[in-house]
Amino acid sequence: MSLAAYLQYWRINLLTMIEYRANFFMWFGFTIVYHATAIGALWVTLHQFPSMNGWDFREMAFLYGLWMLGHGFHNTFFFTVGDVPAMIQEGRFDRFLVRPLDPLFQAMTIPQQVWPDELLLAIGFFAVATAYVGARVDVTFITYVPLVMVGGALIDFGIQLAIATAAFWVIRIDSLRWVVMSLEQDFTRYPISIYTRAVRFFLAFVFPFAFMNYFPATFLLHKTDGALSLSPSVGLLTPVVGVLWLAVAYAFWRVGLNRYQGTGS
Repeated sequence: MSLAAYLQYWRINLLTMIEYRANFFMWFGFTIVYHATAIGALWVTLHQFPSMNGWDFREMAFLYGLWMLGHGFHNTFFFTVGDVPAMIQEGRFDRFLVRPLDPLFQAMTIPQQVWPDELLLAIGFFAVATAYVGARVDVTFITYVPLVMVGGALIDFGIQLAIATAAFWVIRIDSLRWVVMSLEQDFTRYPISIYTRAVRFFLAFVFPFAFMNYFPATFLLHKTDGALSLSPSVGLLTPVVGVLWLAVAYAFWRVGLNRYQGTGS
């Protein structure tokens, strides 16, 4: 039943995209401008400083492209988890509790306009960045990159789900969500080795954004980790970290959900 409902959800999304093509292309244009600005800022920075802790512009473009893959996948399939706090605040979440499907699944499959523009752009940009940096594209690369994309998306999803779950206790968490999103987008543009040791530890083991791009890029580009002196092969753990983060976040969600049910009784 869940699979059928999910397929129906995406069928509605695709029909909406076809019906509102102009809206899709407007969002696509905005997405291009947003990421082009970020890449432009990297180019300006690296024009002044040709290397940043051993990373040049080509490698940092690859780093950014790898993050875009996971983030774009998350925004296409999981971004609507951010609507949960508003649903709770407005009382719309209660209806999910009396239906047989999982409340989180229901909240994330409400028919709405979800555009795959960022994911499409991410795939295109990453292909260009891969050629630009001269990365070796072999079986390992082709097998591993999709796993990094999915693992990175799960890390993003787990963090956003944990933040959304806090809405069961604190009604307004918009500021917290946007602060975390801003931190992710700002800190993942650069290799974490440029930050203080405390920040490196935070980005690796607290909110593990470094597993979305830094550690995988270190492995794929055969570079030495200058942040925490870990083996480059630690980048292979991205899918595992993604699954673990999501599992912990979902357990937290169940605690919050049980608490919310108790409040409503």
